[in-house]
Amino acid sequence: MNEEIKRAIEILNKGGIILYPTDTIWGLGCDATNEEAVRRIYDIKRRSDSKAMLVLVDSAVKVDFYVSQVPEVAWDLIELAAKPLTIIYDGARNLASNLIAEDGSIGIRVTNEKFSQTLCQRFRRALVSTSANLSGQPSPRCFAEISEEIKQAVDYIVDFRREEPAGATPSSIIKLGNGGQITIIRE
Repeated sequence: MNEEIKRAIEILNKGGIILYPTDTIWGLGCDATNEEAVRRIYDIKRRSDSKAMLVLVDSAVKVDFYVSQVPEVAWDLIELAAKPLTIIYDGARNLASNLIAEDGSIGIRVTNEKFSQTLCQRFRRALVSTSANLSGQPSPRCFAEISEEIKQAVDYIVDFRREEPAGATPSSIIKLGNGGQITIIRE
């Protein structure tokens, strides 16, 4: 695992795109502060850049760096979540501008899965994490379901957890308003 993380970080530091396992499904990833790398992921997915992508961080402490004001309820939601949870926050900052939604929000998930958590920790920046599929196509539930087109488009494919059977699911998504208002986007 350590060699794979080291290689992935080399690619990320050069502005490259990786295909990697996360706490949910396999994801396309890049440095969330690099506008050109973010643009490449939109191109690979054939996705409009008006559709925001989420980022992964390795601990709740990092959320403060990427969001100007974190509602108090967010800390409880992160701590008590029984499954992977992406929270959409207002007031995104310190990220590539083309990653932030038109309304100024960003989706952030704190990953507890060993590989993606260690990758984020050692990379020391937020990591884009978007499903490894073309826009409009179903999300792959395992590595074997990822299209060859996606595999050919990335700079590096992590060689870890490729043999796991189908069954992974995307995270739950909620949006937190400034007053702590919670809107469920995906259960």
